[in-house]
Amino acid sequence: MRRYRHTKILATLGPPTAGKDRIAALFEAGADVFRMNFSHGTHDGHRAVYDAIRAVEAETGRPIGVLADLQGPKLRLGTFADGEVWLEQGNAFRLDLTDQPGNDRRAPLPHLEIFNALTHGAELLLDDGKVRLRVESCGHGYADTRVIVGGRLSDRKGVNLPNVRLGISALTEKDRSDLAFALDLGVDWVALSFVQRPEDLVEARNLTQRRVGLMAKLEKPSAIDQLEAVVAQSDAVMVARGDLGVEMQPEDVPVLQSQIVDICRAAGKPVVVATQMLDSMVRLPTPTRAEASDVATAVYQGADAVMLSAETAVGDYPVESVAMMDRIIKRVQRDPKYRSIIDAYTPPPRAMEADAVTTGARQMAETLSAALITTYTNSGSTAFRAARRRPPTPLLALTPDIRTARRLAIVWGVEAQVVETFDSSDEMATEATRCALAEGYARSGDAIVMTAGFPLRTSGTTNGIRIIRVP
Repeated sequence: MRRYRHTKILATLGPPTAGKDRIAALFEAGADVFRMNFSHGTHDGHRAVYDAIRAVEAETGRPIGVLADLQGPKLRLGTFADGEVWLEQGNAFRLDLTDQPGNDRRAPLPHLEIFNALTHGAELLLDDGKVRLRVESCGHGYADTRVIVGGRLSDRKGVNLPNVRLGISALTEKDRSDLAFALDLGVDWVALSFVQRPEDLVEARNLTQRRVGLMAKLEKPSAIDQLEAVVAQSDAVMVARGDLGVEMQPEDVPVLQSQIVDICRAAGKPVVVATQMLDSMVRLPTPTRAEASDVATAVYQGADAVMLSAETAVGDYPVESVAMMDRIIKRVQRDPKYRSIIDAYTPPPRAMEADAVTTGARQMAETLSAALITTYTNSGSTAFRAARRRPPTPLLALTPDIRTARRLAIVWGVEAQVVETFDSSDEMATEATRCALAEGYARSGDAIVMTAGFPLRTSGTTNGIRIIRVP
Protein backbone atom coordinates (compact mmCIF):
# COMPACT_ATOMS: atom_id res chain seq x y z
CA MET A 1 0.00 0.00 0.00
CA ARG A 2 2.29 2.71 -1.27
CA ARG A 3 1.33 6.20 -0.19
CA TYR A 4 2.83 8.03 -3.20
CA ARG A 5 3.73 10.99 -0.99
CA HIS A 6 6.68 12.09 1.12
CA THR A 7 5.08 13.83 4.12
CA LYS A 8 3.52 11.44 6.63
CA ILE A 9 0.24 11.80 8.51
CA LEU A 10 -0.02 11.39 12.29
CA ALA A 11 -3.60 10.87 13.49
CA THR A 12 -4.73 11.15 17.12
CA LEU A 13 -7.16 8.49 18.33
CA GLY A 14 -10.05 9.15 20.73
CA PRO A 15 -13.19 7.36 21.90
CA PRO A 16 -15.02 7.62 18.53
CA THR A 17 -12.02 6.28 16.59
CA ALA A 18 -10.59 3.70 19.01
CA GLY A 19 -12.16 0.62 17.44
CA LYS A 20 -10.44 -1.61 14.92
CA ASP A 21 -12.80 -0.76 12.04
CA ARG A 22 -12.34 3.00 12.52
CA ILE A 23 -8.59 2.63 12.82
CA ALA A 24 -8.57 0.58 9.61
CA ALA A 25 -10.59 3.31 7.87
CA LEU A 26 -8.16 6.01 9.05
CA PHE A 27 -5.22 3.92 7.88
CA GLU A 28 -6.77 3.34 4.47
CA ALA A 29 -7.46 7.07 4.17
CA GLY A 30 -3.76 7.76 4.69
CA ALA A 31 -2.76 7.72 8.38
CA ASP A 32 0.81 6.42 8.83
CA VAL A 33 1.22 6.80 12.60
CA PHE A 34 -1.37 6.82 15.38
CA ARG A 35 -1.11 8.98 18.51
CA MET A 36 -2.44 7.78 21.85
CA ASN A 37 -2.97 10.75 24.14
CA PHE A 38 -2.13 9.74 27.71
CA SER A 39 -3.78 12.90 29.06
CA HIS A 40 -6.99 10.91 28.72
CA GLY A 41 -8.09 7.31 29.11
CA THR A 42 -6.95 4.33 31.14
CA HIS A 43 -4.16 1.81 30.66
CA ASP A 44 -6.69 -0.87 29.79
CA GLY A 45 -8.24 1.41 27.21
CA HIS A 46 -4.86 2.24 25.67
CA ARG A 47 -3.98 -1.45 25.54
CA ALA A 48 -7.17 -2.18 23.61
CA VAL A 49 -6.38 0.61 21.15
CA TYR A 50 -2.82 -0.62 20.69
CA ASP A 51 -4.02 -4.16 20.04
CA ALA A 52 -6.49 -2.85 17.46
CA ILE A 53 -3.72 -0.97 15.65
CA ARG A 54 -1.57 -4.08 15.54
CA ALA A 55 -4.52 -6.10 14.21
CA VAL A 56 -4.87 -3.60 11.35
CA GLU A 57 -1.13 -3.81 10.76
CA ALA A 58 -1.30 -7.60 10.52
CA GLU A 59 -4.16 -7.45 8.03
CA THR A 60 -2.55 -4.83 5.78
CA GLY A 61 1.04 -6.07 5.97
CA ARG A 62 2.29 -2.50 6.34
CA PRO A 63 4.23 -1.34 9.44
CA ILE A 64 2.25 1.22 11.45
CA GLY A 65 3.86 3.54 13.99
CA VAL A 66 2.36 4.20 17.43
CA LEU A 67 3.13 7.34 19.44
CA ALA A 68 2.42 7.57 23.18
CA ASP A 69 2.01 11.24 24.12
CA LEU A 70 2.69 11.80 27.83
CA GLN A 71 0.62 14.40 29.66
CA GLY A 72 3.38 16.28 31.47
CA PRO A 73 2.83 18.66 34.41
CA LYS A 74 -0.53 20.43 34.41
CA LEU A 75 -0.55 23.78 36.19
CA ARG A 76 -4.06 24.84 37.19
CA LEU A 77 -5.88 27.22 39.49
CA GLY A 78 -7.98 25.91 42.35
CA THR A 79 -11.73 26.49 42.63
CA PHE A 80 -13.94 29.56 43.13
CA ALA A 81 -16.71 29.87 45.70
CA ASP A 82 -19.31 30.51 42.99
CA GLY A 83 -17.66 28.40 40.30
CA GLU A 84 -16.57 31.41 38.26
CA VAL A 85 -15.71 35.10 38.55
CA TRP A 86 -15.14 38.11 36.30
CA LEU A 87 -11.78 39.87 36.65
CA GLU A 88 -11.78 43.57 35.77
CA GLN A 89 -8.77 45.02 33.97
CA GLY A 90 -6.65 47.09 36.35
CA ASN A 91 -7.85 45.40 39.55
CA ALA A 92 -5.54 43.77 42.05
CA PHE A 93 -5.67 39.97 42.26
CA ARG A 94 -3.84 37.70 44.69
CA LEU A 95 -2.75 34.11 44.13
CA ASP A 96 -1.86 31.97 47.15
CA LEU A 97 -1.38 28.45 48.45
CA THR A 98 -4.39 28.41 50.77
CA ASP A 99 -7.16 25.97 49.94
CA GLN A 100 -9.94 28.52 50.45
CA PRO A 101 -12.20 28.90 47.37
CA GLY A 102 -11.47 32.02 45.37
CA ASN A 103 -13.41 35.18 44.45
CA ASP A 104 -12.81 38.22 42.23
CA ARG A 105 -9.92 39.38 44.48
CA ARG A 106 -7.96 36.17 45.04
CA ALA A 107 -7.69 32.51 44.02
CA PRO A 108 -5.84 29.42 45.20
CA LEU A 109 -2.90 28.28 43.09
CA PRO A 110 -1.72 24.91 44.50
CA HIS A 111 1.76 24.96 42.95
CA LEU A 112 4.59 26.03 45.25
CA GLU A 113 7.02 25.64 42.34
CA ILE A 114 5.31 28.55 40.58
CA PHE A 115 5.69 30.90 43.54
CA ASN A 116 9.33 29.87 43.92
CA ALA A 117 10.02 30.88 40.29
CA LEU A 118 8.03 34.14 40.10
CA THR A 119 9.72 37.52 40.04
CA HIS A 120 8.48 41.11 39.91
CA GLY A 121 7.05 41.86 36.45
CA ALA A 122 6.47 38.24 35.46
CA GLU A 123 3.22 37.51 33.63
CA LEU A 124 0.78 34.68 34.24
CA LEU A 125 -1.60 33.62 31.48
CA LEU A 126 -4.83 32.00 32.63
CA ASP A 127 -7.21 29.90 30.55
CA ASP A 128 -4.97 29.74 27.45
CA GLY A 129 -4.12 33.43 27.73
CA LYS A 130 -7.67 34.77 27.86
CA VAL A 131 -6.82 36.42 31.21
CA ARG A 132 -3.40 38.00 31.90
CA LEU A 133 -1.89 38.96 35.23
CA ARG A 134 1.36 40.81 35.99
CA VAL A 135 3.22 40.20 39.27
CA GLU A 136 3.73 43.31 41.41
CA SER A 137 5.08 41.55 44.48
CA CYS A 138 5.59 37.96 45.52
CA GLY A 139 7.00 35.77 48.23
CA HIS A 140 6.81 32.30 49.68
CA GLY A 141 3.39 30.96 48.75
CA TYR A 142 1.80 34.15 47.41
CA ALA A 143 1.84 36.61 44.51
CA ASP A 144 0.08 39.97 44.33
CA THR A 145 -0.75 40.75 40.72
CA ARG A 146 -2.49 43.34 38.55
CA VAL A 147 -5.08 42.27 35.95
CA ILE A 148 -3.69 43.29 32.56
CA VAL A 149 -6.37 41.56 30.47
CA GLY A 150 -9.61 40.82 32.26
CA GLY A 151 -12.32 38.31 31.59
CA ARG A 152 -14.29 35.37 32.89
CA LEU A 153 -12.40 32.80 34.98
CA SER A 154 -13.72 29.50 36.32
CA ASP A 155 -12.55 26.49 38.32
CA ARG A 156 -9.26 24.77 37.56
CA LYS A 157 -8.29 26.76 34.48
CA GLY A 158 -4.77 26.27 33.19
CA VAL A 159 -1.85 28.54 34.05
CA ASN A 160 1.00 29.40 31.68
CA LEU A 161 4.13 31.32 32.57
CA PRO A 162 5.95 32.69 29.53
CA ASN A 163 9.67 33.25 30.05
CA VAL A 164 9.58 31.68 33.53
CA ARG A 165 11.58 28.50 33.95
CA LEU A 166 10.08 26.27 36.59
CA GLY A 167 12.18 24.00 38.77
CA ILE A 168 10.14 20.90 38.02
CA SER A 169 10.73 17.78 35.98
CA ALA A 170 8.93 17.24 32.68
CA LEU A 171 7.95 13.83 34.06
CA THR A 172 5.31 13.62 36.77
CA GLU A 173 4.60 10.45 38.72
CA LYS A 174 1.70 9.81 36.36
CA ASP A 175 4.05 10.22 33.39
CA ARG A 176 6.51 7.75 34.85
CA SER A 177 3.75 5.20 35.32
CA ASP A 178 2.42 5.86 31.80
CA LEU A 179 5.92 5.63 30.33
CA ALA A 180 6.59 2.26 31.96
CA PHE A 181 3.24 1.00 30.66
CA ALA A 182 3.89 2.33 27.14
CA LEU A 183 7.32 0.69 27.03
CA ASP A 184 5.85 -2.66 28.07
CA LEU A 185 3.09 -2.21 25.52
CA GLY A 186 5.64 -1.79 22.74
CA VAL A 187 4.97 1.70 21.36
CA ASP A 188 7.43 3.06 18.82
CA TRP A 189 7.64 6.71 19.88
CA VAL A 190 7.12 8.55 23.16
CA ALA A 191 6.36 12.28 23.09
CA LEU A 192 7.60 14.24 26.10
CA SER A 193 5.51 17.26 27.12
CA PHE A 194 6.61 20.35 29.06
CA VAL A 195 10.23 20.20 27.85
CA GLN A 196 12.07 23.23 29.26
CA ARG A 197 15.70 22.19 28.90
CA PRO A 198 17.88 19.48 27.29
CA GLU A 199 18.26 17.80 30.67
CA ASP A 200 14.55 16.90 30.61
CA LEU A 201 15.24 14.64 27.65
CA VAL A 202 18.29 13.11 29.32
CA GLU A 203 16.10 12.15 32.27
CA ALA A 204 13.55 10.53 29.97
CA ARG A 205 16.28 8.78 27.98
CA ASN A 206 17.62 7.19 31.13
CA LEU A 207 14.18 5.69 31.74
CA THR A 208 13.55 4.50 28.18
CA GLN A 209 17.05 3.05 27.66
CA ARG A 210 16.58 3.72 23.91
CA ARG A 211 13.77 1.17 23.68
CA VAL A 212 11.66 3.77 21.80
CA GLY A 213 12.18 6.94 19.83
CA LEU A 214 12.01 10.02 22.08
CA MET A 215 10.09 12.99 20.65
CA ALA A 216 10.44 16.42 22.26
CA LYS A 217 7.28 18.52 22.18
CA LEU A 218 8.28 22.16 21.73
CA GLU A 219 5.66 24.13 23.65
CA LYS A 220 7.73 26.22 26.10
CA PRO A 221 9.77 29.33 25.17
CA SER A 222 12.52 28.15 27.53
CA ALA A 223 13.04 25.12 25.26
CA ILE A 224 13.25 27.41 22.25
CA ASP A 225 16.06 29.32 23.97
CA GLN A 226 18.12 26.09 23.83
CA LEU A 227 16.61 24.75 20.64
CA GLU A 228 19.66 23.13 19.05
CA ALA A 229 20.63 21.42 22.32
CA VAL A 230 17.07 20.12 22.76
CA VAL A 231 17.02 18.79 19.19
CA ALA A 232 20.39 17.14 19.74
CA GLN A 233 19.06 15.24 22.78
CA SER A 234 15.89 14.07 21.01
CA ASP A 235 15.18 11.49 18.31
CA ALA A 236 12.40 13.63 16.82
CA VAL A 237 10.60 16.91 17.50
CA MET A 238 6.98 18.04 17.54
CA VAL A 239 6.14 21.71 16.93
CA ALA A 240 3.25 21.96 19.41
CA ARG A 241 1.92 25.22 18.03
CA GLY A 242 -1.17 25.43 20.23
CA ASP A 243 0.67 25.54 23.55
CA LEU A 244 3.59 27.43 22.03
CA GLY A 245 1.18 30.04 20.69
CA VAL A 246 -0.22 30.70 24.15
CA GLU A 247 3.15 31.77 25.55
CA MET A 248 4.48 33.53 22.43
CA GLN A 249 3.13 36.22 20.14
CA PRO A 250 1.05 34.76 17.28
CA GLU A 251 3.20 36.40 14.63
CA ASP A 252 6.30 34.66 16.01
CA VAL A 253 4.96 31.11 15.70
CA PRO A 254 5.08 30.73 11.87
CA VAL A 255 8.65 32.04 11.77
CA LEU A 256 9.63 29.76 14.61
CA GLN A 257 8.02 26.78 12.87
CA SER A 258 10.20 27.38 9.82
CA GLN A 259 13.33 27.68 11.97
CA ILE A 260 12.55 24.47 13.88
CA VAL A 261 11.95 22.51 10.68
CA ASP A 262 15.25 23.74 9.23
CA ILE A 263 17.21 22.85 12.37
CA CYS A 264 15.65 19.38 12.54
CA ARG A 265 16.34 18.73 8.87
CA ALA A 266 19.97 19.79 9.34
CA ALA A 267 20.25 17.42 12.31
CA GLY A 268 18.54 14.56 10.46
CA LYS A 269 15.79 14.40 13.11
CA PRO A 270 12.14 13.90 12.07
CA VAL A 271 9.95 16.93 12.74
CA VAL A 272 6.16 16.90 13.15
CA VAL A 273 4.05 20.05 12.70
CA ALA A 274 1.00 19.82 14.95
CA THR A 275 -2.14 21.51 16.31
CA GLN A 276 -5.24 22.94 14.64
CA MET A 277 -4.11 22.08 11.13
CA LEU A 278 -7.64 21.29 9.87
CA ASP A 279 -9.50 22.50 12.93
CA SER A 280 -12.69 23.40 11.04
CA MET A 281 -13.10 19.71 10.18
CA VAL A 282 -13.85 18.90 13.80
CA ARG A 283 -17.40 19.94 12.94
CA LEU A 284 -17.43 20.63 9.18
CA PRO A 285 -16.78 18.29 6.22
CA THR A 286 -14.26 20.64 4.57
CA PRO A 287 -11.44 22.85 5.88
CA THR A 288 -11.01 26.56 5.34
CA ARG A 289 -8.68 27.63 2.54
CA ALA A 290 -6.37 29.09 5.20
CA GLU A 291 -6.11 25.67 6.89
CA ALA A 292 -5.31 23.99 3.58
CA SER A 293 -2.58 26.58 3.06
CA ASP A 294 -1.26 25.91 6.56
CA VAL A 295 -0.83 22.20 5.81
CA ALA A 296 0.74 23.06 2.46
CA THR A 297 3.27 25.37 4.13
CA ALA A 298 4.51 22.54 6.37
CA VAL A 299 4.83 20.29 3.30
CA TYR A 300 6.78 22.91 1.34
CA GLN A 301 9.08 23.38 4.35
CA GLY A 302 9.92 19.67 4.27
CA ALA A 303 8.33 18.59 7.57
CA ASP A 304 8.40 14.83 8.05
CA ALA A 305 4.81 14.66 9.25
CA VAL A 306 1.72 16.73 9.90
CA MET A 307 -0.61 15.88 12.76
CA LEU A 308 -4.36 15.77 13.28
CA SER A 309 -5.55 16.21 16.88
CA ALA A 310 -9.21 16.85 17.70
CA GLU A 311 -10.08 16.32 14.03
CA THR A 312 -9.59 12.56 14.39
CA ALA A 313 -9.84 12.17 18.18
CA VAL A 314 -13.31 13.65 18.76
CA GLY A 315 -14.33 15.21 15.44
CA ASP A 316 -17.36 14.45 13.31
CA TYR A 317 -15.29 13.79 10.17
CA PRO A 318 -12.16 11.87 11.19
CA VAL A 319 -11.72 9.78 8.04
CA GLU A 320 -12.49 12.75 5.82
CA SER A 321 -9.88 14.80 7.71
CA VAL A 322 -7.16 12.24 7.00
CA ALA A 323 -8.24 11.96 3.36
CA MET A 324 -8.20 15.75 2.99
CA MET A 325 -4.71 16.00 4.47
CA ASP A 326 -3.57 13.25 2.11
CA ARG A 327 -5.01 15.18 -0.85
CA ILE A 328 -3.35 18.44 0.17
CA ILE A 329 0.07 16.78 0.53
CA LYS A 330 -0.19 15.06 -2.85
CA ARG A 331 -1.33 18.26 -4.55
CA VAL A 332 1.63 20.21 -3.15
CA GLN A 333 4.02 17.52 -4.37
CA ARG A 334 2.65 17.92 -7.90
CA ASP A 335 3.52 21.60 -7.86
CA PRO A 336 6.48 22.19 -10.24
CA LYS A 337 7.99 24.50 -7.61
CA TYR A 338 7.84 21.89 -4.84
CA ARG A 339 11.11 20.20 -5.72
CA SER A 340 13.05 23.45 -6.07
CA ILE A 341 11.74 24.68 -2.71
CA ILE A 342 12.61 21.40 -0.97
CA ASP A 343 16.09 21.38 -2.51
CA ALA A 344 16.73 25.00 -1.55
CA TYR A 345 16.40 24.06 2.13
CA THR A 346 18.24 20.73 1.97
CA PRO A 347 21.22 20.94 4.35
CA PRO A 348 24.72 20.08 3.12
CA PRO A 349 26.12 16.64 3.99
CA ARG A 350 28.09 16.26 7.19
CA ALA A 351 31.60 14.84 7.30
CA MET A 352 30.52 11.30 8.12
CA GLU A 353 30.40 8.07 6.16
CA ALA A 354 26.61 7.71 6.28
CA ASP A 355 26.10 11.18 4.79
CA ALA A 356 28.73 10.58 2.13
CA VAL A 357 26.97 7.37 1.10
CA THR A 358 23.41 8.74 1.15
CA THR A 359 24.47 11.89 -0.70
CA GLY A 360 26.20 9.75 -3.31
CA ALA A 361 23.14 7.50 -3.56
CA ARG A 362 20.89 10.45 -4.32
CA GLN A 363 23.27 11.77 -6.98
CA MET A 364 23.63 8.33 -8.58
CA ALA A 365 19.85 7.85 -8.60
CA GLU A 366 19.31 11.18 -10.35
CA THR A 367 22.12 10.57 -12.85
CA LEU A 368 20.75 7.15 -13.77
CA SER A 369 17.07 8.12 -13.46
CA ALA A 370 16.85 5.22 -11.01
CA ALA A 371 13.45 3.93 -10.03
CA LEU A 372 14.33 3.48 -6.36
CA ILE A 373 16.85 4.04 -3.60
CA THR A 374 16.81 1.15 -1.17
CA THR A 375 18.58 1.07 2.17
CA TYR A 376 19.26 -2.03 4.24
CA THR A 377 19.15 -0.98 7.87
CA ASN A 378 19.02 -2.66 11.28
CA SER A 379 18.53 0.36 13.52
CA GLY A 380 16.98 2.71 10.96
CA SER A 381 19.86 5.19 11.05
CA THR A 382 20.70 4.65 7.36
CA ALA A 383 17.12 5.46 6.34
CA PHE A 384 17.10 8.55 8.59
CA ARG A 385 20.24 9.85 6.86
CA ALA A 386 18.88 9.04 3.41
CA ALA A 387 15.66 10.94 4.17
CA ARG A 388 17.70 13.92 5.35
CA ARG A 389 18.75 14.41 1.71
CA ARG A 390 15.05 14.63 0.66
CA PRO A 391 15.68 12.77 -2.64
CA PRO A 392 13.09 12.89 -5.45
CA THR A 393 13.64 9.15 -5.97
CA PRO A 394 11.42 6.89 -3.81
CA LEU A 395 13.06 5.52 -0.64
CA LEU A 396 12.54 1.91 0.44
CA ALA A 397 14.00 0.76 3.75
CA LEU A 398 14.54 -2.99 4.16
CA THR A 399 14.98 -4.09 7.75
CA PRO A 400 14.87 -7.39 9.64
CA ASP A 401 13.39 -5.61 12.69
CA ILE A 402 9.67 -4.81 12.75
CA ARG A 403 10.32 -2.21 15.47
CA THR A 404 12.62 -0.31 13.15
CA ALA A 405 10.08 -0.48 10.33
CA ARG A 406 7.38 0.93 12.61
CA ARG A 407 9.59 3.75 13.82
CA LEU A 408 10.38 4.72 10.22
CA ALA A 409 6.67 5.21 9.51
CA ILE A 410 7.04 8.83 10.60
CA VAL A 411 10.11 9.63 8.48
CA TRP A 412 9.83 11.73 5.31
CA GLY A 413 9.54 9.69 2.13
CA VAL A 414 10.51 6.33 3.65
CA GLU A 415 8.49 3.19 2.97
CA ALA A 416 9.67 0.32 5.17
CA GLN A 417 9.40 -3.43 4.72
CA VAL A 418 10.43 -6.24 7.02
CA VAL A 419 12.76 -8.78 5.37
CA GLU A 420 14.97 -11.66 6.36
CA THR A 421 18.51 -11.21 7.67
CA PHE A 422 20.99 -11.51 4.80
CA ASP A 423 24.44 -13.04 4.62
CA SER A 424 25.61 -11.26 1.46
CA SER A 425 25.00 -8.20 -0.68
CA ASP A 426 23.79 -10.49 -3.47
CA GLU A 427 20.95 -11.69 -1.26
CA MET A 428 20.15 -8.05 -0.45
CA ALA A 429 20.10 -7.16 -4.13
CA THR A 430 17.76 -10.04 -4.93
CA GLU A 431 15.33 -9.01 -2.20
CA ALA A 432 15.51 -5.32 -3.16
CA THR A 433 14.65 -6.27 -6.74
CA ARG A 434 11.77 -8.48 -5.64
CA CYS A 435 10.29 -5.73 -3.44
CA ALA A 436 10.73 -3.10 -6.15
CA LEU A 437 8.80 -5.22 -8.64
CA ALA A 438 6.14 -6.38 -6.18
CA GLU A 439 5.37 -2.85 -4.95
CA GLY A 440 5.43 -1.29 -8.39
CA TYR A 441 8.53 0.83 -7.88
CA ALA A 442 10.44 -0.58 -10.85
CA ARG A 443 10.12 -2.49 -14.10
CA SER A 444 12.53 -4.64 -16.08
CA GLY A 445 15.61 -2.66 -17.07
CA ASP A 446 15.25 0.00 -14.35
CA ALA A 447 18.14 0.88 -12.05
CA ILE A 448 18.00 0.56 -8.26
CA VAL A 449 20.57 2.24 -6.03
CA MET A 450 21.18 0.19 -2.88
CA THR A 451 23.06 1.29 0.24
CA ALA A 452 24.18 -0.91 3.10
CA GLY A 453 26.82 -1.29 5.77
CA PHE A 454 29.60 -3.82 5.78
CA PRO A 455 30.21 -5.97 7.69
CA LEU A 456 26.54 -6.93 7.59
CA ARG A 457 24.28 -6.80 10.66
CA THR A 458 26.45 -4.13 12.27
CA SER A 459 24.55 -0.94 13.13
CA GLY A 460 26.05 2.40 12.17
CA THR A 461 28.32 1.11 9.39
CA THR A 462 26.64 2.52 6.27
CA ASN A 463 29.59 2.55 3.89
CA GLY A 464 28.61 0.93 0.60
CA ILE A 465 26.60 1.71 -2.55
CA ARG A 466 25.61 -0.75 -5.23
CA ILE A 467 23.74 -0.24 -8.51
CA ILE A 468 21.29 -3.00 -9.44
CA ARG A 469 19.60 -3.51 -12.79
CA VAL A 470 16.17 -5.08 -12.65
CA PRO A 471 16.22 -8.15 -14.94
